[in-house]
Amino acid sequence: MTRRTSAFNAMFACCIVLLLALASAPGSAAQPANDTLRIGSKRFTESYILAQVLAQTSAPHTPKPPAVLQGLGNTAIVYAALRSGSIDLYPEYMGTISLEILKNKTPMTLAAMNAALAPLGLGAAITLGFNDGYALAMHEDNAQRLGIVSLSDLVKHPALKLGLSNEFLGRTDGWPGLASRYAAQQVPVALDHGLAYDAITQNQVDAIDIYTTDAKIEHLGLRVLKDDLAYFARYDAVLLYRLDVPARFPQAWAALQKLSGSIDEKAMISMSARAELQGIAFDVIARDYLASKSDTAPATTASAGIDPGQRGFWAKLFGPDLARLTRQHLTLTLIALGGAALLGIPLAVWVFPHPRLRAVVLGAAGLLQTVPSLAMLAMLISALGLIGTLPALIALMLYALLPIMRNTVTGLGEVSRGQRLAGQSLGMTAGQVMREIELPQALPAIIAGVRTATSIAIGTATIAAFIGAGGYGERIVTGLALNDGQMLLAGALPATLLALLSEALFEGVEHLMRQRRG
Repeated sequence: MTRRTSAFNAMFACCIVLLLALASAPGSAAQPANDTLRIGSKRFTESYILAQVLAQTSAPHTPKPPAVLQGLGNTAIVYAALRSGSIDLYPEYMGTISLEILKNKTPMTLAAMNAALAPLGLGAAITLGFNDGYALAMHEDNAQRLGIVSLSDLVKHPALKLGLSNEFLGRTDGWPGLASRYAAQQVPVALDHGLAYDAITQNQVDAIDIYTTDAKIEHLGLRVLKDDLAYFARYDAVLLYRLDVPARFPQAWAALQKLSGSIDEKAMISMSARAELQGIAFDVIARDYLASKSDTAPATTASAGIDPGQRGFWAKLFGPDLARLTRQHLTLTLIALGGAALLGIPLAVWVFPHPRLRAVVLGAAGLLQTVPSLAMLAMLISALGLIGTLPALIALMLYALLPIMRNTVTGLGEVSRGQRLAGQSLGMTAGQVMREIELPQALPAIIAGVRTATSIAIGTATIAAFIGAGGYGERIVTGLALNDGQMLLAGALPATLLALLSEALFEGVEHLMRQRRG
């Protein structure tokens, strides 16, 4: 009994020390310092590349290297990050700002946009030089066979299956308005933008939404359908930024202004093609492009061409980001587990003697498990006004609560009435009986609950990358954006290995406990 009590106390001490140590670790949960320029991006190829162009352009002119929060998600999430101050700027499009963000019914001029954004502490500036509009596309041979040239032709074939991105389906300037303008009868299915090209290649869908600078349009032989009723607005690329950025980073802002008009459609398509068709890393593409615009273009570009940007699977798996992603993933998992244990075990102990309250509390914890992870993150972002580590940690902690609480209650329930009575006969108080008899007896069940929660947390932590909290999910998000199976696997394998290592660790702990009991 003494050994179990000591083990139980040690477990709690470790949780507390771990929680405090990791919470104070650099970059764990705190916002970046005010002298760090924070650049965000959406979750598609072009935005990834532009974020790197912005970061590398500004880097020589900032006190610290810019922090790039890649692949944060759709417009709503990235815009929320900008409003909350989690990021300082990101590449956006004029059509999206006027129609989706500002909810204007018609496209706005840049001046009108800035007048509307100013009360929000935001501004739009630095038109990069290209228009990346929405369009719908079909395979050239299918379009030719059916005589489809325009969107008006497409809607005459209601049996055709449309696979549209989730964001396009929900945007005010996306499918709802398009269907209304063209009186479309099709009921589209939702697809991730990165997977849509595979779907149309395999004839699983007949038409998809595209960005007009997508590199795969020509590569896959797609016909871009004419918007004959002029529904789509222009989507000229600009920077959406917080109004304090020029004052906080005057030299970096001056450098960024030199990008105005410097990237045309041809250049953007070429950069996207290197990422999607050749597997070149985003930072390498940005570096090569900026080098091509500088006086030292030949030498720099030549050296960049040798860079392992066009990487095979092993290069992606053991890339230079592996240590950083591992550290982030472990930090997220361990802090969440520590918080769940510190909250869940005392709560389970408190409700254990009260069957009705216990059922309500465990039922609430079980209900949290049913909430989809991305929905949970969206609700937390809305409630906290933040993206990044904090909402990810809270979500992981909530998902880890149920197995820890349920196993604690189960373990306490397995303590015999005779053991409790023996403690009482020795003059122990109820609290002493709990500490000295019940909890030590329940310890194996509690550890089993923590073991289950650890597996859940390691797997679920991959979603943290969708809101800029890092971890192995960064590779998974990038793989989805590029439809790169190797990159997806390079993110999934380390997470799987980490889960297996945690299982081995807990198996060793339980083996030692069995030996001591014997």
